[in-house]
Amino acid sequence: MRELKVDLGERSYPIYIGEGILDGLAATLAKHGIGVKSPLLVVTDENVAKHYLTKVTELLEADGYRVANAVVAPGEKSKSLSVMEEIITVALEAGLDRNSAVIALGGGVVGDLAGFVAASYMRGVRFVQIPTTILAHDSSVGGKVAVNHRLAKNVIGAFHQPEFVLYDIATLKSLPDRVVREGLSELVKEGFIMDREFVEWCDANASRLLALDSAALEHALYIGCGVKAKVVSADEKEGGLRAVLNLGHTIGHALEAVAGYDELHHGEAIAIGMVGAALLSAKLGNPPSIAEETERILRQFGLPVRIPAHFDTDAIMSAMMHDKKFKEGKMVFIVPTAIGQVEINPNVPSEWVREIVDRLKGEA
Repeated sequence: MRELKVDLGERSYPIYIGEGILDGLAATLAKHGIGVKSPLLVVTDENVAKHYLTKVTELLEADGYRVANAVVAPGEKSKSLSVMEEIITVALEAGLDRNSAVIALGGGVVGDLAGFVAASYMRGVRFVQIPTTILAHDSSVGGKVAVNHRLAKNVIGAFHQPEFVLYDIATLKSLPDRVVREGLSELVKEGFIMDREFVEWCDANASRLLALDSAALEHALYIGCGVKAKVVSADEKEGGLRAVLNLGHTIGHALEAVAGYDELHHGEAIAIGMVGAALLSAKLGNPPSIAEETERILRQFGLPVRIPAHFDTDAIMSAMMHDKKFKEGKMVFIVPTAIGQVEINPNVPSEWVREIVDRLKGEA
């Protein structure tokens, strides 16, 4: 097992990465001071529940924990206030108190939703992240928890750090191919932000990652989570540096909203957004080769790099105006200046962005 640390002083916490480590969940909870006196709530979705809910429940109950569960529909539509209210009802009926903990067992949607429940229930209880997708390596670290509004993604939320992140790569072996690919989008993104060597490694090992090779996955997740941990440790609440993690997200979140959080998966939308950011970089005077290389690598992972032609440009632009990264009439973009290096540009003209959106729709 490998271990990383998110360094936030008294609120620091570890990320455990390894194969088969879910078996030690009860001992890890006890190690972190989450005892058996108060009930736990496991939040998961229907897909993950089929594979792991019974196992996790039995592991915990064998060590004396009382466990309730809330199973939601898979997908972004579950990140809503109405679903959150249903989960809080389960928590109340199960008798969760201030010493209880919420366990997020699933991908990014489950982690965001369960984390916001934990942040809100009784003004905040502890929670644990057990990511079961590659994509969730990003969302499970850093404490950003939220639900969506119909007009914009993640605008109702909080910062609420987990007690620990337990990443058992054995849970990734049951993922469908499309979910694997979208997860690798965010994983490569960590390299695009600040680690060219990691991008080159991902490029050279794409076939191993797509085949879910255990050694390749463990290495990639360790590096990817390490980038996230480094950034969060330096800037927990996105006062500056942490914004770099939003590479591809300004366009990507807008595409998800326009698609009704359905047609495009998150990692797919972010892949398109990263290409858009790289094209914008060229307009700002950086080498066009950045966009060419970004697109080539993402295509190697079977990811989309163009906006579906039927998406309405006005709707995409409108969704971006609701995004948290739109400030004082200008768009804030994370722009690559090289592979493995980005800058925060807070003054991108909206007409440039519209031009990029139309270009991404018009090219095959």
